[in-house]
Amino acid sequence: MPGVRRGLSVSTLTLVILFGAGGTGLAAPPPPPNPSDSEIQAGKADANAKAGEVGRLTNQLAQAEQKLSQLQDDVELKQEQANKALVDLQTAQDAAAQAENDAKAARTEADAAAAAIEKARGDLKTFAAASFQQGSTVGSLSAYLSADSPKDMLARAQLLDAVGGDRLNALDRLQQAQTEKSNKDAAARKAAEIAQQKQDAARQAKNSADVAQTAAVRAQDSQAAQNTQLEQNKSDVEQQLYAAQEKVSGLQGQRQRYQDWLAQKQREDEERARQAALASSGGGRPSGGAAPSGPAGSSIEAVIARALSKLGMPYAWGGGNASGATRGIRDGGVADRYGDYNKIGFDCSGLMIFAFAGVRSLPHYSGYQYSSGRQVPLSQMRRGDLLFWGGPGGIHHVALYLGGGQMVEAPQSGLRVRVAPVRYGGIMPYATRLVG
Repeated sequence: MPGVRRGLSVSTLTLVILFGAGGTGLAAPPPPPNPSDSEIQAGKADANAKAGEVGRLTNQLAQAEQKLSQLQDDVELKQEQANKALVDLQTAQDAAAQAENDAKAARTEADAAAAAIEKARGDLKTFAAASFQQGSTVGSLSAYLSADSPKDMLARAQLLDAVGGDRLNALDRLQQAQTEKSNKDAAARKAAEIAQQKQDAARQAKNSADVAQTAAVRAQDSQAAQNTQLEQNKSDVEQQLYAAQEKVSGLQGQRQRYQDWLAQKQREDEERARQAALASSGGGRPSGGAAPSGPAGSSIEAVIARALSKLGMPYAWGGGNASGATRGIRDGGVADRYGDYNKIGFDCSGLMIFAFAGVRSLPHYSGYQYSSGRQVPLSQMRRGDLLFWGGPGGIHHVALYLGGGQMVEAPQSGLRVRVAPVRYGGIMPYATRLVG
C-alpha cells in the first residue's frame, strides 16, 4: 500500500505538471517560427555585402562630387574670363571708334591744311605775277629810279617791302601747311592701325574665352551625368541593402520572439511545477502570483512616437530635454549666425533625450549617447536603434532609425526635425540599441 500511494502521488504530480493546476490559465501559445543560425548568418552576410557596396559607391560619389565641384569652380573662372574678354573687346571697340573719329577729324584738318596750301600757292602766284607786271622785284634798283618824286619813291619802297614780306609769309605758310598735313595724316593712320590691332586682339581673346567656357561647361555636364548615374546606382544598392536588413531584422525578430516564447514557457513550466509541488504538499496555491512580463522592446514604439511628435520643430543648437523643446544656446559660430539662441527647438542629441525619456536618461552629447547602450553592426540595425555619424575627430550627429531605410533627426541649424533616408556617408559602423 505505501508503494501504491507513492506511485499515485508521482502520477498526480505528473498530471499537475502536464495539465496545470485548475484555473491557472498559464498555458503557453504555440511556438513561433525559429529561423536557423545558417539562415540568419546568410542574411547578415548578404546585408554586409550590400553595406560594403553602398560604402564603395558612397566613396565614388564623394570623389565624383568633389570633381564636379572643381569643374564648377573652373566653369565660374572661365565665365569670369569670358566677362573680362567681353569688357576688353568693348573697350577696344570704343577705342577703335574713337580712333576712327580722330582719323576723320585729322582728315578734315588735313583737307583744311591742303586748302591753306592751295591758298598759299595762289598768293605766291599772285605776288609773282604782280612783280612781273610791275617789272620789279623786291630790292630792284629800277623800282626806285622810276619814282617821280622823293615822296613817291618812299611810298614805293614801303610798298615793295610789304610785298616782299607777304611773299615770305606765303612761303612760310605753304611749308607749315604741308608739314601739318603730313603730321595729321600720319597720326590718323597710326591711331587707326593701333585701334584695329587692339580690336583684333580683343576679339581673339573673346573667342578663346568662349571656347574655353564651352569646354568647361561640357566637362561639367558630362561629370554631372556621371554623378546622376552614380546616385542612381547607389540608390538601387541602398534599396537592396534595406531589403537585406529588413530580412535580417525579420529573421532576428522571429528568433527573438521564439526566445521570448521559450522564456515565457519556462516561467510557466516553473510556475506549474511550483503550484503542483504546493498542491501535493497541501500548501495550496499562493495568491497574487506575478504575471509574465511583456516582450522585450515593447516600449520602442512609444519612443518613436515621441520623436515623431516633434516633426517640424526648429533645430536649435543645445536645445531639448526630457520634457520637450527648449531655447538653444550660443556656440560662437554657425548656430549664432542662424540665431539658434533665439529659437525653441531641439538639436540632434536633445531630440534623442526627449524620445527616450520614458526609458532612460541620456547625456546631451551624441558621443556619450553612442556608448550608452548595446552596439550592434549596421547590418543588424532595427527599428528604434540610434545611428551615429563621425570620424577621427569624434561623433557629431545622431538620429533614430525607423526601419525601411528611414530615420528621424534634428539635422542642423536652419532646418527642422524631419524624417529622411539614412545617409551612409560618414556613418559609424555600429548602431546603439537602448531597448530590446
